[in-house]
Amino acid sequence: MEKAGILLVEAEHRERNRLCEVLEDWGYKVVTAYDGTDALRKLKNLDDLRLIIADADAPNAEAAALLDLAHAKGESVRVLFAARQASVENAVEAMKAGALDYLVKPIETTRLRLLVEKAFQGNGDSPAPSISPVDPVRIITNDPAFRKLLDLARKIAASQASVLIQGESGTGKELLARYIHSHSERRNRPFVAVNCAALPESLLESELFGHEKGAFTGAVARKLGKFELADGGTLLLDEITEMQFHLQSKLLRILQEREIDRIGGGRPVRIDVRVIATSNRDIRETIRKGEFREDLYYRLNTIPFRIPSLGEREGDISLLTRHFIEKYNEIDGRNVKSLTKAAEQCLENHPFQGNVRELENIIRRAVLLSEGETITDADLFLGEEGEAGATFTTDMEIELPADFISAPLKEVEKKMIFHTLDRTKGNRTHAAKMLGISVRTLRNKLNEYRESLDQFQGEDL
Repeated sequence: MEKAGILLVEAEHRERNRLCEVLEDWGYKVVTAYDGTDALRKLKNLDDLRLIIADADAPNAEAAALLDLAHAKGESVRVLFAARQASVENAVEAMKAGALDYLVKPIETTRLRLLVEKAFQGNGDSPAPSISPVDPVRIITNDPAFRKLLDLARKIAASQASVLIQGESGTGKELLARYIHSHSERRNRPFVAVNCAALPESLLESELFGHEKGAFTGAVARKLGKFELADGGTLLLDEITEMQFHLQSKLLRILQEREIDRIGGGRPVRIDVRVIATSNRDIRETIRKGEFREDLYYRLNTIPFRIPSLGEREGDISLLTRHFIEKYNEIDGRNVKSLTKAAEQCLENHPFQGNVRELENIIRRAVLLSEGETITDADLFLGEEGEAGATFTTDMEIELPADFISAPLKEVEKKMIFHTLDRTKGNRTHAAKMLGISVRTLRNKLNEYRESLDQFQGEDL
């Protein structure tokens, strides 16, 4: 029997890898599955299981089947479901059947941590591994204007005043919010982030303010909102301009009165929360259009910040490039040391509409594609017109056998990977380039197909 505390069922490989890394960083032993069939097979061979985190959208991941098998493993095993479009009916049925909770994806890590700890502590087990509510925050810059902004952030960190951070997508608005939190007296209390654009209107109010049992159809238990989860700490309201107008009124009252009303609640609940809001839109323009309350803007804008775009940050492109090379050398096991002059010039001339986030993606890809210790302009993969994400080609074309056409999509993927590995004599790096994916993604896929790997005996398999 294999030992594992958590079984993670997630169809989307990037999300599966992200959640697995988060859980393992917290000290848990995790086994992953990509659909319900794979989950049921692995579940039967697991020992010391305490929690199943299941993607309700994954193929064959029926809630009833997972709950039944979890119950068969023992009363201590809990099941946590998540879905992109979580219907009230499905959530109610799952909760009645004994599910720990039913979350809306993408899963917010602060909420996940609380639920995981509840699953492990609620049955008399040892407490979950102790983790800091927020990781140490480091912002890399040599730009004089940005350094002044960071000086201001440290000065106001200890205050209780609300903060509004504006800037283009990818400039690091959430990172600056975490920087402020980590320099405040609240740094050992929760940092809770809510993306106002990611949650539908019907769920955002409950997510923010919580609800009482029986407040509406499907409210089978009391639910604490993000404000209460962040009590004593910091609440980040990301993309605040996407919040519905009627919720803006409630938010204004909370900022003024320092108390919230749960949906269906009989009395207000006092809270101690520092609110930081971000937006990549021109808030003045949304006010003129009647989409955002002017009085809320002034309340949030007590301490305003505007993060400069990467193009405005003198010298930061080369500084951040070196940082990302070191970071992904360690993560992906590479040994890249520098860039050619042509590659450096290519980066300096690139517009970086996606700012730091775009630069990080470009450098990670270049680290993976580089054949040696130096990144060339071709490795940057910017295309003839400087557009990131141009179509990748190699001098080795992948010829598909005729039987690929009629096979199911997952089987096509599997056949494509093995066919390409066969062409490259098992060399993962070359195979990943031909497939247009990272070596890490290829490695994760191969773990899923472990039972079929005996036929491929390559140099680094």
